[in-house]
Amino acid sequence: MAASWTPSTWSLTSSCSSSPSPSSSLAGAVRALRFRSTITPGSTSLPLGWGSQSSKVQIHHNTWLHFPGHNLRWILTFTLLFVHVCEIAEGIVSNKQMDTNHLHLFMPAFMGFIAATTSVVYYHNIETSNFPKLLLALFIYWVLAFITKSIKLWKFAEYGVGVLHLRFCITALLVVLYGLLMAVEINVIRVRRYVFFANPQKVKPPEDLQDLGVRFLQPFVNLLSKATYWWMNPLIIGAHKRPIELKKIGKLPIAMRALTNYLKLKDAYEDQRVSGGGSDRVSYSTSDSDIPFN
Repeated sequence: MAASWTPSTWSLTSSCSSSPSPSSSLAGAVRALRFRSTITPGSTSLPLGWGSQSSKVQIHHNTWLHFPGHNLRWILTFTLLFVHVCEIAEGIVSNKQMDTNHLHLFMPAFMGFIAATTSVVYYHNIETSNFPKLLLALFIYWVLAFITKSIKLWKFAEYGVGVLHLRFCITALLVVLYGLLMAVEINVIRVRRYVFFANPQKVKPPEDLQDLGVRFLQPFVNLLSKATYWWMNPLIIGAHKRPIELKKIGKLPIAMRALTNYLKLKDAYEDQRVSGGGSDRVSYSTSDSDIPFN
């Protein structure tokens, strides 16, 4: 038995003329199912067989589905990382003003920074695998962090540390950020119903990502990749090695194609013309014969 590769799954084909025995066929099928994964050109392969919801869809791009509150989560995480950096700096400065080292002034903040960085990487991989049940662990972490920082803030107030102290303000900001991140997780549970509900919501990936010819991923990647155009790195790196061919660029998503935007413009124009609001302002007419594409 020899394994042959397809873009979305592993399949088995027989390389010998004689028919294999039932035991060897079963063993080969089990091995093939274990390697069932999505292979993305120019990126790492991510297994999509973690749950019934994700195993039904096999696509070629590694970033393809956003949970509710996607951009808000990234903004809150970036803000959380910045506040943790401020907390680390404040702890180091406070430690230098003492005769002995007090690691508790900045080490918890450093660990919080690592945890926040891990959380966004963890969330990104959950999105790419479309298995939201793993977000439950992240929700528990936000709850515990919110409770811990709330107790710390309450102790500060109990010992007379108020808004005039930087440490109190930083802790208050952390309480707010952890609370907002916890609310984002609750909203994902409410919308997707992946836990605590009998009928979870099934979300299909965009049609553009199922088209192997679409290489423009700007509308589908995460907020950080959108801001830095990180998803274009394979194309840019390849351009330094050889001239870019048209097939390497690929097609645009449906929403960005000329025909789609023309139809939207035509519908808007027709609505305005029928309502009579723009008949005196538009002095030209359009017809299907004027468009150089079908």
